[in-house]
Amino acid sequence: MLLSVRLQALLLIDFSEFVCYLKILPQKVNVKLSPITLQEDFNMNKYLDIAPEVAEALKAGKPVVALESTIISHGMPYPQNVETALKVEQIIRDAGAVPATIAIIGGRLKAGLSKEEIDYLGRTGAGIPKASRRDLPVLVAQGKDGACTVTTTMMIADMAGIRVFATGGIGGVHRGAETTMDISADLEELAQTPVMVVCAGAKSILDLGLTLEYLETHGVPVIGYQTEELPAFYTRKSGFAVDYRLDTPAQLAEAFHVKRELGLRGGMLVTNPIPEAYSMDADVINKAIDEAVEEAKAQGIHGKATTPFLLAKIKDITGGDSLAANIQLVYNNARLAAATAVELSKLRKAD
Repeated sequence: MLLSVRLQALLLIDFSEFVCYLKILPQKVNVKLSPITLQEDFNMNKYLDIAPEVAEALKAGKPVVALESTIISHGMPYPQNVETALKVEQIIRDAGAVPATIAIIGGRLKAGLSKEEIDYLGRTGAGIPKASRRDLPVLVAQGKDGACTVTTTMMIADMAGIRVFATGGIGGVHRGAETTMDISADLEELAQTPVMVVCAGAKSILDLGLTLEYLETHGVPVIGYQTEELPAFYTRKSGFAVDYRLDTPAQLAEAFHVKRELGLRGGMLVTNPIPEAYSMDADVINKAIDEAVEEAKAQGIHGKATTPFLLAKIKDITGGDSLAANIQLVYNNARLAAATAVELSKLRKAD
């Protein structure tokens, strides 16, 4: 790729501004490149390791699905965490896509892990720190490990050129945020990073209404897959409406593809209800959440420790039913993400 010195300097400008400059400086470009290609090429960096299977798939334009690692180290007990992670990868492969579990190991940003690396994350568990955007430079500089949240999974997926990401649920605005200002970095990342996130909604331990308001303010489309109502992680309904309902993976892929072609910043949130057979009773789970939230307040738990504490406490209160539901919704999201990635790869090859 041959670019003038002047055009290379423009890459330091916000990408949306760069697209505008590109339109008025066509004589400076020696080859025709789409904004999408330019963004992905220049996001690569020396700290990123892309697994051979993932790199080969990306080079060939094959579908790839990113997966987070916090769910392995902090979301479930061992060995269920490792078993679930490997099963999710297999579900994605069976659907015709390539999985790329993302983590930080020894200061390296990893897009795609080996079975041994996944087992290491699962065995070490909470001994591996959760890594959000603020943690990334220090962990990398010091050569440490980090379990990637939704935020850092989106960041590293974007660096690698992966556009679809499957997870359990996103973070959001915590209850009482009007006084604590406890708002997940996941929301800000959705506002700026071009990755589609497939989830079962925001975790129901959050203030769902305020979470939707925040996403609306930042221009993030909230899509309901075959539903007009936001799912609430453990349950299929929340009482809140989504922005749009789409009913097929092809429709999801088309909407995301057009968003990127329009040059719009940020990602897209696809909310996929937990399968009916595994959906929990709303009254039971809400009671468990309320108890867990009160206990967290009493113990002074806040910040990044909040979500792991609440999920573990809810698991104990529900006798393990919430963990079983969590596992099934992750499987369900992986299937949809893989099907959507397949459709998205078709659109990109057609361009």
